[in-house]
Parts: sequence; structure tokens; C-alpha cells
Amino acid sequence: MNPFSAGAAQTDITPPLGTIINGEFVAFYAHTIHDPLYSKALVLHDGVITIAIVIVDICAMDKDFIDEVKKKIHEETGIKPDHILIAATHTHYAGSIVDLLGGPCDLAYRKSLDAKIVQSVKDALAKLQPAKLGYASVNVPEHIVCRRYYMKPGYKALNPVTGEPDIIKTNPAGGEAYIDKRASEVDPELGAVAIQSLDGKWISVLANYSMHYVGDCANGTVTADYFGVFARHITANLRAGKDFVAMLSNGTSGEANIWDFLQPDRYPKEDHQKKEVIGKDLAAKLNEALENIRWEHDLSLNASFRYVTLGVRKPSAAEVEAAKEIVSRTDYRLITPDQEAMVKIYAREQVLLNEYPDTIEFPVQALKIGDITIGALGGEFFAETGMALKDKISTGKYFTITMANGYIGYIPPAHEIEKGGYETWRCRSSHIKPDGEAIVRNALFEMAR
Repeated sequence: MNPFSAGAAQTDITPPLGTIINGEFVAFYAHTIHDPLYSKALVLHDGVITIAIVIVDICAMDKDFIDEVKKKIHEETGIKPDHILIAATHTHYAGSIVDLLGGPCDLAYRKSLDAKIVQSVKDALAKLQPAKLGYASVNVPEHIVCRRYYMKPGYKALNPVTGEPDIIKTNPAGGEAYIDKRASEVDPELGAVAIQSLDGKWISVLANYSMHYVGDCANGTVTADYFGVFARHITANLRAGKDFVAMLSNGTSGEANIWDFLQPDRYPKEDHQKKEVIGKDLAAKLNEALENIRWEHDLSLNASFRYVTLGVRKPSAAEVEAAKEIVSRTDYRLITPDQEAMVKIYAREQVLLNEYPDTIEFPVQALKIGDITIGALGGEFFAETGMALKDKISTGKYFTITMANGYIGYIPPAHEIEKGGYETWRCRSSHIKPDGEAIVRNALFEMAR
């Protein structure tokens, strides 16, 4: 009898109108529902070990929230917390359950979300059936660019924290004429774990692509972004049934998006049309790659989870006092996020960051599904990190899911912190010391081995 089995399910988590939306420099409120949001769960069992992978249409989830959800899942299903991976897609058009820059947590939505995530796992567990699994991969470089640029002389990329110019400018809107070149390479791979029942019915696809989000609509719109478009189209392409669950996770996309300042006219400019083009094309290319998949049904599972200690970049006493002076003269209710306001927004960040501990415990996880490895990291990492892990693990069947099991913001490589740019500006969503990325990368590599 085949011991390997799989089940998948999804639960609607669409927030009500009026819910706070975070992910921007100021708060927005949901005024339009464009498409539904989901908590999507995949449960795998090899006869001994059970693992659960949950991808949630949300910008970010903190470690305390996820730890509590894992505890409830364990209490109601028996799945060990260390065998559960819960990650955000990082759509910037979903309900807020954490404070990010000027976007506060919506407590009512936070309190309602945990039970829905738990339910998605329980429903997936109830659908366990004998299954086969395979891996597919295809490079799709055309929909992803580095958003960090070296600029020509004459352009000043002001750092709102230090007051000094950065070497790098992120998303140089209005400064296109000064662009010299992109700052780094991005990861073009679209990888996927595919699961069918033994009689060939589709159960789930768990894909991974390293692009931030598209963001082609008005703030206050609720949408799963291109993650949701991909799911809709891959479901149609595979002619999958109503119980099929398509999941697209976010890879190492810390400096990668599709706001292309060198080729700004590549996509339609109407609301939601860019994400439609991108999600549809990703689904089509993966669908073609799935035609050559090699199925396996005698699979073993394994999971490894640990915390690593990382140092926190904190402001000096003088910087805190200067920031307090700015905050005392600022009405944040009326702020408009222009260049002048950045100094005020980041002054508040210094005051709040000063209350943080000197070190934090960062979650690192590795899952094994047969000869497939999935890494999970609780922050936003650059493509350099993901591609280095792929190279060192060198199985050809690996990807990193980010915003997983927690969220502490950007963790760029040390040499990128030296260059500056938005992703490195010291704040509550970018506060790890320069050695943090190397510590995390090495820990995940050792665990994956």
C-alpha cells in the first residue's frame, strides 16, 4: 500500500471593507474588493511524518502570530509545529496584522485570521489521499527586474535616516535620465512542486517565483496581486477540478519587482492589467514544464527548524534624540509620503526601533520531500541569497519561501547595506546587523544538508 498521501484546501480570508491595508508608508483602508484572498494549505504524509505548508494572501505575519497559529494547528490536528510552514505571499493589498512603517495593525482582522488559517489546514488534512508528486522548473526572466540602480553623477539619492547620499537608488521615479545600470542580478526561476492523486487527478501545485509584487491598482483595493492571477490561470490550464489548490509563494525578491524604469512601456497601464499579463504567462510557462514531469509515489518527508540569533542595528543616543525632536513636531495623521516626509517617517522609526532588544531570534526551516528541498526564511531576502543556496544545495530541486514563519523585514547581504537604498534604511522593517544575511544563509544550508 502506498504510504505517501496529500491533501489541499483553501479558506477565504478576504477582509471586510474598511480594514486597514499596510505595506506602504502610510495607512490605507479597504474600499474595493477586486478578488478574494485565501489561506491555502497543503498537507503531506509519508506514513510516519506529516508536514503542512500554508501560503496566505497577506503582506506579512509576525512570529508571535504564526507561533500561536501553529500551536492551535498542533492542538487540533497533531501536526508538530516544527513541521508546519506558514508564509505570506506579500501582496500589498491585504488586511494588516502587523505594524509596518505608517500602516498599523488592524486588531479585528488579526483576531479573525488565525482560526481561518487553522481551518485551511484541518480541511487539507481531511482530504488526505494516496498521491504522487513531482518537481518542475522553468526560467521566466522577462517579468522580473532589479529595482535597485546605480545612478549617474548629478543625482542625489538621499538616505532619510543618515541624511547622506546613498550609492544605490531604489525605484528612481523621476530620475530615469540619471540611471547608469541595475545593481544586481535577479533569480528568474519559477519552480514548483506538483501533486496528483494516483489516478491522475490534480490535488495541488506549490510554485515559487522571486518577484516582490506587481501593485498595479489604487491603494485601498483588496487583491491577491499576481499570485492570485497565477492561481486562476494554472487551474484553468490544468483543467483541474474544484478541489484543486494552486499556490504561488514568494521567493528571494527583496530587490526584485517589475516596475521597470529602463523600459517603462512594457506592460498595459490600466488597473490590474499588468498582473493579469504576468500571472497568466507564468501559469502558461509552468503548465508547459509540467508536461515533462517525472512522478514519484514512494516518498519520505523530513523537517528541520531552528532559531538563529541576529544582532539588531539600533540608532545611537544622539540619533534617537534628534529623531524625537522631529517626531514632536510632526502630525502623522496628515503626512503625505513625499521626499520631505520620508525624514519624518523614518524619524519615528528610529524612536520605535530604539525600544527593540539588542538581538532577535530568527526562524529558519528546511523541508525535505523526497529529493526536493524547500527552505523557509522569515524576512525579505535578495536574489543573491536564494541563488547562492540553490548553487550550494545543487540538487536542481530547491527553492526558498520567504516571509515564512515570521517577518522582521529586509535582510540584505552586508555589501548591499553599505550601498544604501530603501531596502537598507534602518527601521523596524530593516534592522538586522550586516552579518545577519550570512548567518542565516549558512544556517539554512547546513539544515538543508
